[in-house]
Order: sequence, then C-alpha cells, then structure tokens
Amino acid sequence: MTLTLNPSLQAEFGGLGTVCRLGLSTRGNTRLEPDDVLAAIARGVDYLNWCGHPDGLSAAVRRLGDRRRDVRVAVQLSARTARAARRELDAHLGELGTPFIDVVTYYYVEADEEWREIHAKGGAAEAIERARAEGVVRSIGVTTHQRDLAARIASTARDDRRIDMLMIRYNAAHRGAEQDVFPVTAPLGLPVVTYTGLRWGALLRPTPDDPPGFEPPRAPAWYRFVLCHPAVTVGIMAPDGREELDEDLALLDNDRAFTDEEYRSLCDHGDRVRKHAGRFP
Repeated sequence: MTLTLNPSLQAEFGGLGTVCRLGLSTRGNTRLEPDDVLAAIARGVDYLNWCGHPDGLSAAVRRLGDRRRDVRVAVQLSARTARAARRELDAHLGELGTPFIDVVTYYYVEADEEWREIHAKGGAAEAIERARAEGVVRSIGVTTHQRDLAARIASTARDDRRIDMLMIRYNAAHRGAEQDVFPVTAPLGLPVVTYTGLRWGALLRPTPDDPPGFEPPRAPAWYRFVLCHPAVTVGIMAPDGREELDEDLALLDNDRAFTDEEYRSLCDHGDRVRKHAGRFP
C-alpha cells in the first residue's frame, strides 16, 4: 500500500484554518533557542506545542508580535479542577505573553474516571470551556495514550463539542491508531495531532533482528511516515537543538511518496523496534 504525502504539507485544522502538517514541540529536556524556533516558523512551521516550562519556544512566542496570529500555539493542561485549570491557564498565558492560546489539551487522560472528573461539577472543563467561549482558548482537545478512550471521546465530538481535536501517539512502531482511532476521526473531520514520531529515538537505532545491511533511516523519514497517513493533521517533531531541527526540516523539501517497498521496510523496522525496545515507559 502506498500512502501519498500531501505535497503541500498543509491541512485544515478545524476552526484554526490551514496549518503546516509538520509541527514543532519542546519536551522540557530539549535545547532549542528562541532563534531556532523562529527559524522553523520562517520555514513554514506554524503549529507549536509548548511543554509548559519556560524555554526557547515560549520565549520565541513572546517575540512574535504581529505574527502571533499566524502561528498556532498548543499547551497541555494538567489541572483537573476548574480553579486549578484557570490558574494553570493564566500562568501559560503569562509565560507565553499572549492574550489567547490556540489549543489546550487535557493532558494525559488515561482512564474514563479522569474524563468524568474533568467534566464533573467544578471540573477543569468548566474553566476551559468558559475560556473558549471568551476567546481566550480557541480550541480544546485531549491528549491520551489510550486508543479506545480516544475513539470513544472522539465519537461524541460532533454532538457535545467537548473537544475540537485529539492528540495521540502514532509512529511506525505504534500503528494501532490506524485501526482504532483514525476510522472514527476521519469521517468526523476531527483534527488529530500525533506525538512520539521517533518512538523516543528507538526507530533511529538498529535491532538484533535487522536484515543484513539494513541501516535505520534518519528522522525525516519517520516523520514523513507519520504524515503519510491522511488522518494525521499534524505530526510534531521534538528536536534537541538546532542541528536536529535543521535535519527534521529537510522533510519540508521532500514531498516524494514512499514506494510500497520503502513503506513496508519502515513498517518492518517499526515491528522490530516494538519487539525489542521494551514497554512504553
């Protein structure tokens, strides 16, 4: 099967308009300077996923000025109560130096009980949905590793509008979303942002079962693998420094589709990595 990469590398992100499908993220342990982030924006990257700790990305957002509305800034919200959620949101707004945030996701919701807690009386949803109504938050999502939970939440998105997008794990070693999540989100047109495109770097390393002469491809191939799936709206990269960033950005210069053989080779290495890299931490 050949999945064709969108040559323009652009996708519609609900009410946020058109975005570059290659996004940029920081993790709190990566080294990106403000100028590095601004360089990525200059190359067309306009979806920034901030880790919530002061860093080069938050400093770059503060420097955007009139360009702020051309960039989508996403943050993760750990709070589960309305009061804590408003405090956390205000802290994010202050650090980013912005009057609004484009995407707020409830961070790492891993069980139905957490989802119910968020939407119970006095839960975080009270504050975040109010902020969305006020224009302080432009869209709301949920970040989770649990594909079945993601699919259930997504299935009600059109009716209850509790979420406007999903953020889930997807890479060549973790392809379960292809069966469990994408068939739900695609018909709804629900934006999906994916993370861990390199499987924490494991896809860049060999395994004991690699065939003779096999050399794992570099990062751009694995991000291109993620973006080859049409149900992925944005796949985020998380480079550690300018050198890795520049390498990742090379993807923007290569819109060639994989051949069937190339695609199968990436899937096969993903399967070997899943077998040998251990359980998800």
